Amino acid sequence: MSEPLTVQRPNSVRRKLAISTWSAPREGNIYGKLTVDVTEARRYLEWLREKTGLKVTITHLVGKAVAVALSRAPGLNGVIRLGRYVQHTSVDISFLVALEEGRNLAKAKITDLDRKSVTELGQELRALAEKLHSGTDESFNKSMQPLKLLPTWLIRPLVHTMGYLAGVWGLNLPTLGVEPHPFGACIITNVGVFGLDEGFAPPTPFAHTPVLVLVGAIRDTPVAQDGTVVVRPQMTLCATIDHRYIDGAQGGVLAKVVRDVLENPWQLEGMDGPPSLDPSPSSTA
Repeated sequence: MSEPLTVQRPNSVRRKLAISTWSAPREGNIYGKLTVDVTEARRYLEWLREKTGLKVTITHLVGKAVAVALSRAPGLNGVIRLGRYVQHTSVDISFLVALEEGRNLAKAKITDLDRKSVTELGQELRALAEKLHSGTDESFNKSMQPLKLLPTWLIRPLVHTMGYLAGVWGLNLPTLGVEPHPFGACIITNVGVFGLDEGFAPPTPFAHTPVLVLVGAIRDTPVAQDGTVVVRPQMTLCATIDHRYIDGAQGGVLAKVVRDVLENPWQLEGMDGPPSLDPSPSSTA
């Protein structure tokens, strides 16, 4: 007796793009994780919210930390062109935005992130995400049209060709909704919002980004501190790095900068620690 047939749903745009993007792995990549104490990060973000009235999140702070690290480790802030490393003129980072209840993904690129504050990043990223969710991002809409119409075997050469022209050579392709270096030097996505503690992003060939960072969930975890066990909020970052750009030792330098910014975020405001409480009137009389 033959098994009943199952109805196959048409591939979504995201599924078609995934099938067209990857083949069997052939390239060397570095995979690493970094677990950080986010006690001060939480305090810093709460202080920013109260000070500005804006919603800033741990993803924004991670983005800023990575941008600072890339500015201090320029060997990752660039692209390989004709076998030679070419450094970008600015530190640009992309954040992934889930669309259509997770059935599609889009990117929101923030330029010159090393020169922007966490609140500026939050405002700009929120504005870009709102355009994507409302369907008013013209560049994204243009880039999706051929993916909706073409079969997967034609999407592969299309996205790789566009990625090479825009990602490697920095060409502007407005008709196709593709900007120069569309993903910047790093892609960041938060999987902690889905309850995942950690995970590694697969290298995306057409993006031509040396670094991909996944932000995990924050968990209260027992850790050793000054010889005693205490419970502290911990977060794990997982990075996928193109081995052609750096080796493990240089990756360690990158991790050190990211940890320093996340565990001591007050330095972004030029402060050694959280601001002191305003003195009461009686104490100043």
